[in-house]
Amino acid sequence: MKKILNLAFAFALATTFVACSDDDNNNNIVPTTGDLTVDFTGLEELGADFVYEGWLIVNGSPVSTGTFTSVTFPQTYTVGIDNLQAATTFVLSIEPAGETGADALAPAATKLLAGNFSGDTASVNSDNIVVDSSGEIKALGSSWGKYFLATPTDNDDSNEASGIWFLDNTTPPAVAGLGLPTLTDGWKYEGWVVLNGTPVSTGTFTAVDAADDNAATSPYKGAVGNGPGFPGEDYVMGSAAGVDFPTDLKGATVVISVEPSPDNSPAPFTLKPLAHVVPADADNHTVISMGAGPKAVLSGSVIR
Repeated sequence: MKKILNLAFAFALATTFVACSDDDNNNNIVPTTGDLTVDFTGLEELGADFVYEGWLIVNGSPVSTGTFTSVTFPQTYTVGIDNLQAATTFVLSIEPAGETGADALAPAATKLLAGNFSGDTASVNSDNIVVDSSGEIKALGSSWGKYFLATPTDNDDSNEASGIWFLDNTTPPAVAGLGLPTLTDGWKYEGWVVLNGTPVSTGTFTAVDAADDNAATSPYKGAVGNGPGFPGEDYVMGSAAGVDFPTDLKGATVVISVEPSPDNSPAPFTLKPLAHVVPADADNHTVISMGAGPKAVLSGSVIR
């Protein structure tokens, strides 16, 4: 009987030792992944062909944190712990949906948000998408604009309030009417007029002193050439937003936005450096100032 009790005690002791050893081993296990929580303000849903994708910059190379389409935040992603701890910067890009191959291994040119980590947090914003001629970041809030009402693409002088051109001809020759930072690759500017509550494009452009991208293909211009060599539009043919052209743009809102390129959305993107209401008593052929700003910068935080 004594022998049996001694064996039982030895078994219990061994079991306790193994359990304690297992607990000690579990306590010493090093995690291989960690959580990355993102919280962004101002993002809008993309069209069906595009997704947002987060990136960590680790030793100068991008590491994806995953794609998403929902703009409800905060969101949390599981990331390899080594990359999470070594990352110096977070970048958010806009990517083609279903992207594969080499293109899927690095951010597209349409980088929307970026910021460096300070400790476990990175404050991110959209100022990084614009640079001046020296390569330094230049905020959208420095933007300014001017325009006038005229319809130079037809021979009808009775509809001059149905065209808008972003130029300043106060002292000939005409000069650019927009002061906008040079965009990085993957982005373009786009002009808009809001008719019946619906934005109607004046065209996309990258240069403020040249005709916009739809100068020769617009369905709204008249038959007398493409207009002056600056961004703008004549709404003298056809219709849009339930409005038959020509129309009167006085009282309409005019917007300059920053758009992803390529872009499959018919609406203005969330970045809008300039917005202005055409005065109801505006004089045709007279330069009107849009003022400066407001800057519409996206922002947020990333916590590891």
